[in-house]
Amino acid sequence: MAGKFITFEGGEGAGKSTQAALLKKRLGGMGIGVLLTREPGGSLGAEIIRHVLLSGAAKRFGPNAEALLFAAARADHLDTVIRPALQAGQWVICDRFLDSTRAYQGIVGKVDLAFIKGLEKLTVGASKPDLTFILDLPAEIGLARAHARRGDGATDRFETEDLAYHRALNAAFRAIASEEKQRCVLIDAKEPQERVAAEILQIVCKRLHPETAPLTVEDIAR
Repeated sequence: MAGKFITFEGGEGAGKSTQAALLKKRLGGMGIGVLLTREPGGSLGAEIIRHVLLSGAAKRFGPNAEALLFAAARADHLDTVIRPALQAGQWVICDRFLDSTRAYQGIVGKVDLAFIKGLEKLTVGASKPDLTFILDLPAEIGLARAHARRGDGATDRFETEDLAYHRALNAAFRAIASEEKQRCVLIDAKEPQERVAAEILQIVCKRLHPETAPLTVEDIAR
């Protein structure tokens, strides 16, 4: 039995990584084998591309080139990590996936939609998420959170963009959530962390029925 694929999306500082980790913990507590991963990155080849992208080294080549690099990283991530885990019956939770490319490079970066869709067809194919949570948070709050989290560390390629860019990005994610309501759920990320986590778990239980997932080897042995 194949596992389920859940992704988290949203602007900078929306709490994607935190909520992905909390969901992994809760599903793991139910006896489900869960793999937590991220994009860009998640596999050896993709982590190398992540460094190129987030360092800003590819920015001068424009959004089209960045979209190609994200697609290359995603292809390696899917082939070496995500698909094998799903085929083994694990549930996969990914911090960012194809909707980030649609929002950052496609809608905000103005890369042609047909080009973005073509890259998706080549790299993702049928391996689309079963469920996507889009964490919605005003750009001002998200950037403040990202700054507090980073401390004295260097800003990445996308955090350095201005407020107007991040507001446009949030609008792009909301548009995606509106267009794909079967797969995407828009979550108010202004709510307290535990309340957001509880809402996410409730939706997962309602839509994906984790109680029907096979137990892990460790749980069967108990």
